[in-house]
Amino acid sequence: MGFEVFEEMLDYEDELQLEVHELENGTVVADAGVKARGGLGAGIYLSRLCMADLADVQLTPCDVKGVLLPGVQVATDHPAVSCMASQCAMWQIKLDKYFAMGSGPARVLARKTKDLYEKIGFEEFADVGVLVLESNKLPDAAVSAQIAEKCNIDPADLRLAVASTDSVAGLVQVSARVVETGLHKLFTMGFDIATIKSGWGRAPISPLVGDATMCMGSSNDAIIYGGETYYTLEYEDLEELQQYLKGMPSLASRDYGAPFYRTFKAAGFDFFKVDHNVFAPAKVVLNETKSRRTLVCGRVNADVLMESFNLETIS
Repeated sequence: MGFEVFEEMLDYEDELQLEVHELENGTVVADAGVKARGGLGAGIYLSRLCMADLADVQLTPCDVKGVLLPGVQVATDHPAVSCMASQCAMWQIKLDKYFAMGSGPARVLARKTKDLYEKIGFEEFADVGVLVLESNKLPDAAVSAQIAEKCNIDPADLRLAVASTDSVAGLVQVSARVVETGLHKLFTMGFDIATIKSGWGRAPISPLVGDATMCMGSSNDAIIYGGETYYTLEYEDLEELQQYLKGMPSLASRDYGAPFYRTFKAAGFDFFKVDHNVFAPAKVVLNETKSRRTLVCGRVNADVLMESFNLETIS
């Protein structure tokens, strides 16, 4: 899954402002936002790749206190596979001085992470693999060889798409994680995500606000304070479901209320000192299909978004 989307993306290399090259071991690398300019269109393709093309991903307007910003909306009828098995950035790729976070269908081939796939009962085998790397450096042949080995495929059959966090394409693909962020939060709470049958969400796309760390903060805020999600599910115990819902939105976190960069800086830029409950959509709607009840919790916080996005109204 995803390989055809990568090939389609290459057909529009010029229009998407990509830079594509082949490494000496045959791996094809598409630069969508490291040295290449990339853009909104490239970000949509990255998002589709991350979700193994099992979701509809589109640009949509988002209003932040009267300021109209580009946003991204995602819809999937395969939430566990598209969001958790593929999109979730659970693969840390390290080799010498190279570091990247890996997302996409090749994660399944490498079984990153094994316990997740066992819990959702999903596995896949393929001779080709596609991975999206969030990094400020392009991978070399040694990096691609390491990834291919983990996936048990030949490096020539590996395709890599890369964008840095402080690029337009990189910011798009982060906001496109809005549905996945909600599923991941539920998964960490011990919820059976197999009960979720479909997911929809939208979030604004952060403007470029500074260096990679600052953009990491603002792109997280796009979901934490601006992300809206809607899930359909089958869950017989409504009382228990309500308890899960109360703990699901970002406002349930002790670190809620300030731009993430400020929180991260106060924690000494140590992720382990940040309350991970904050990584969640701002607002969650659950439609339980057997009872036909719809439960809502959370709210969009435009004030924090204005600060995080450095939005200034000039009169």
